[in-house]
Amino acid sequence: MDEDFSLIDELRSRVQELENKVEALRISRRVLMNLIDALEKEKRDQLSKLSTQNEKLQKNNCRYARAIMHRNVKITQLEDQLRHLGAGKNLTGNTYT
Repeated sequence: MDEDFSLIDELRSRVQELENKVEALRISRRVLMNLIDALEKEKRDQLSKLSTQNEKLQKNNCRYARAIMHRNVKITQLEDQLRHLGAGKNLTGNTYT
C-alpha cells in the first residue's frame, strides 16, 4: 500500500513537472510570436520606406530623362539652324575671305 502512495506521489510530481514545462513552453511560444510580429512589422515598415524611396527615384529619373531629351531636341534644332545658315551663306555667294 505504501508502494501505491509512493507511486501516486511520483506520478503527481511528474505531472506537476510536465505542467510546469508546458507552461514554460507556452510562455516561450508567446515570446517567439511577439518577436516574429515585431520582425514582420519592421520588415513591412522597411519595405514601405524602400518602396517610397524607389518611387521618388523613378520620378526623378523620368524628370532627368525628359530634361535630357528636351536639351537633345534643342541641340538638334540649333545644329539644323547652323547648317541652314551655313548653307544659305554659301548659296548667296558671300565672300568674306
